Amino acid sequence: MDYLSKLENQSIYILREAYHKFDHLAMLWSIGKDSTVLLWLARKAFFGHVPFPLVHVDTSYKIPSMIEYRDRLVREWKLELVVGKNQAVLQSGVTYPNGKATRVECCGTLKKDGLKQVLDKHHFTGVIVGVRRDEEPTRAKERYFSPRDKNMEWNVTDQPPELWDQFKTDFEPGTHIRIHPLLHWTELNIWEYIERESIPVIPLYFANGEGKRYRSLGCAPCTFPIPSQARTVREIIEELRQTKTSERSGRAQDKESEDAFEKLRRDGYM
Repeated sequence: MDYLSKLENQSIYILREAYHKFDHLAMLWSIGKDSTVLLWLARKAFFGHVPFPLVHVDTSYKIPSMIEYRDRLVREWKLELVVGKNQAVLQSGVTYPNGKATRVECCGTLKKDGLKQVLDKHHFTGVIVGVRRDEEPTRAKERYFSPRDKNMEWNVTDQPPELWDQFKTDFEPGTHIRIHPLLHWTELNIWEYIERESIPVIPLYFANGEGKRYRSLGCAPCTFPIPSQARTVREIIEELRQTKTSERSGRAQDKESEDAFEKLRRDGYM
C-alpha cells in the first residue's frame, strides 16, 4: 500500500468511527482544498453518500467564484448544505471591511459566532473539520477527537491522549466534539491526493495571467494571492517541494497580533 493510501485509510477510519460514536454530526466545508478533500473522503467512506449535512459559514465577504463552486458541487454531488450567517453583525456593519472592527474581531463574530449560531440552531453536537497539524502551530496541538465545552471553548492543556489509534470517544454530556480526520496530512499530501483522485478544486488555486495564485482561501478583504507560475496540480506539487514560504502567508488576519489565531481557536474558531 502506498503512502497516500495509508493516509486515506486512516482518515476514512476516523470518519466512520465518528459516525458510529456520535449523533447529530455535521461537516464544515470552507470550499477550500482541505475541506474538499475531506468531503471526497467522506463520499468514499460512505460509498458515494455523505450521511451528514455540510455547514458553510458564509461571511458574505467570500470571493464570488467560491460560492459558485460551492453551489455547483452541491447540485452535482447531491449534498445537504446548511449555510450560516451572523446576520445581526452584518446588519450592524461592525466588520473589518466597514472599518468598524479589526480583522481578528471580524473573524470572531462572522466565523466563530456564526458557527455557534448554526450549531445551536440545528443541535449539532459533533463537527468534522479539515484542519491539519502542519498548517499552523495552534492546530498542531489538536487531537483527532477534540472536546470543547458547551460554548465551543477549547482547553488546549486538557486534551485526551491518543496513542496507537486508541481514541477517546466517550465524553461528558454537553461536550462539543471536533473531529479532525486530516490531522496527519500535509499540504503536499493534499495536492498529491487531489492529483491522484482528480478531485475538482476551485481555479483560484492556479496561477492567473499575472503570475499569482491563492495558496489558502478565506474572505476577499483578508486573503491575498502569492506570486506563482503554477497552472496545474502537478506544477503546484513541484512548487511546494521547493518553497520555504508558509502556507498562510497570504492570510492577513494571522499577522494582526502574535497570539491572535491561537486566541480565536481557544474561543471556538475552526
